[in-house]
Amino acid sequence: MVYSDWRAWRFGGVTLGSPVTTWVQVQPGSILVGSNNRSVLFGGMGPRHEVSINYRFQISQNPVEVEEAKLLIESMGAEIASESEWELAYSQALISGYAGTVEELADLTDNYWGKACDGRPFVKQGSNPRMFRTWRSNGGVAPSISWNVNWKSDIDRIHLRLVIRESLEWSSNPLRLPNSVNKMRVLREEILISLILGIIPSFVWAYFNASPTYISEGWLNLVFGGIFFGIFTGIFWRPRQPTWFERGGEMRTSNEID
Repeated sequence: MVYSDWRAWRFGGVTLGSPVTTWVQVQPGSILVGSNNRSVLFGGMGPRHEVSINYRFQISQNPVEVEEAKLLIESMGAEIASESEWELAYSQALISGYAGTVEELADLTDNYWGKACDGRPFVKQGSNPRMFRTWRSNGGVAPSISWNVNWKSDIDRIHLRLVIRESLEWSSNPLRLPNSVNKMRVLREEILISLILGIIPSFVWAYFNASPTYISEGWLNLVFGGIFFGIFTGIFWRPRQPTWFERGGEMRTSNEID
């Protein structure tokens, strides 16, 4: 169902005309958010996880310019969409945008650990990057985050995606992801990668190409060189990380489910 708002909004005592915003209704559903690739160049913000949105809401069909968004927030009680709401609407082919348009979302974070998985914006305390979606010429979108936003230079490109959540009260005890990554699992993974891709190949190379005494005298350099190379491979590749799903009232990894 599509709704259009034709009323003239009054902001600061001045009538600014009749901004026309088309609203579409989003049905409840589940969506996967984030990336399970943690390489530097090809990865994204993680962990990848399932979000279950159990409420209906309206979302602006197109990105809204900042000044118009202020009017709608003031007059209609609209709010900036969360990343999860944006992704659910996009998966239902309800929203669109123009090439080069950058949308700011409500979430402020550099990872998803500790996130409530019910559709609400995820805002971590302290200084955190803003989350964006950029529309490409082929109709696709590119997710990104930014620590600094220059509103003066980017004001013509940055838009907002608005939602109207009717009579919604967030649960005080939502389903959440763990507060942090399993550091021991990541450490074991890094040690294994450094051993297989770095340290062992270094000793194999030295055995066949270096002097007979090089390994006994320079073994420490071979070890550190192998560790460095193993860490360096993280720029291009890392094994896929588990995806988190809602199962039995808690969040579980794909490894636990399998």
